[in-house]
Amino acid sequence: MTNKNQQDRHHQVQKDRLNNYARFTGIGFQMLATIGLGVFAGIKLDEHYPNQYQLFSIICSLASIGIALYSVIKQVTKSTKK
Repeated sequence: MTNKNQQDRHHQVQKDRLNNYARFTGIGFQMLATIGLGVFAGIKLDEHYPNQYQLFSIICSLASIGIALYSVIKQVTKSTKK
């Protein structure tokens, strides 16, 4: 009976580990998408409203990085509280 319990516990640990990998991989893709959309929006704004320093690209890129980091920190702290 203890061997069965050990196998069940080992299986649960592996399942939890796989769930964590999937969760954090998803967070990485979400971060990539957020930054990509910010950069794309900045480029499109610079095309529509030309300026000397490509200011919209810089602002949107930095803002999207900030948003992505905030989102990652929020999700990680939420998952560690569980």
